[in-house]
Amino acid sequence: MDWSDQGIVLTRRHHGEAAAIVTLLTREHGRHAGLVRGGGGKRAAALYQPGNLLSARWRGRLSEHLGMFTAELTQSFAARALDDAVRLGGVASACAVLEAALPEREPHTALFDATLALLQAIDSAPDSPTWGAEYVRWECRCLADMGFGLDLESCAVTGERDGLAFVSPRTGRAVSATAGEPYADRLFTLPGFLQGEASPSAGDVAEGLRLTGHFLERHVLSPHGRRVPAARTRFAERWRRGKG
Repeated sequence: MDWSDQGIVLTRRHHGEAAAIVTLLTREHGRHAGLVRGGGGKRAAALYQPGNLLSARWRGRLSEHLGMFTAELTQSFAARALDDAVRLGGVASACAVLEAALPEREPHTALFDATLALLQAIDSAPDSPTWGAEYVRWECRCLADMGFGLDLESCAVTGERDGLAFVSPRTGRAVSATAGEPYADRLFTLPGFLQGEASPSAGDVAEGLRLTGHFLERHVLSPHGRRVPAARTRFAERWRRGKG
């Protein structure tokens, strides 16, 4: 078996004295692991940094085998985020969420494209709330891609499309300000940027991270005995303290 694909590095784990097992989110082959000879060395560390975009080749005798990766760097998103702890945390969080949430070797082409767009937004967005809002939208896409999309189009109680202000933590459906006010302390705030409003604030992003984090844990991770990755928890906390 032999194939080539684009891949975003999710993890690199040392294996033996010099090798590493690297997991990529590939465009056509999904989350896929492979052995990298020499991948435990310093030179390979820069190449296989989580968040980097690679041109990768996988080879294995049988499709079910671990196989081996060789790769060339296409774009180094990780290195360009090193001078900003929040941006670097966003990259690390996205990679950790994908590693924890996606089944192995199941193609998610649209999610790969969305992840690449997120990394580009983190790399080039003019201010933190802009790419922070893109991150929250990306987690909404993750939920939808895995079959647990939020329903933010109309109020779950009245059916109205205007005046939406909350989200039910149980159903993931929007609730209007009027219907939700008596239960506001039990509901999530619905950030305006998830309704198409421009110019998100840092506080809006913090509310969005709280919202999507809840549903990632409830619907995607907990049913498989997993918890929200530590990198995602650190990112949300760093954002709340430094930006919110």
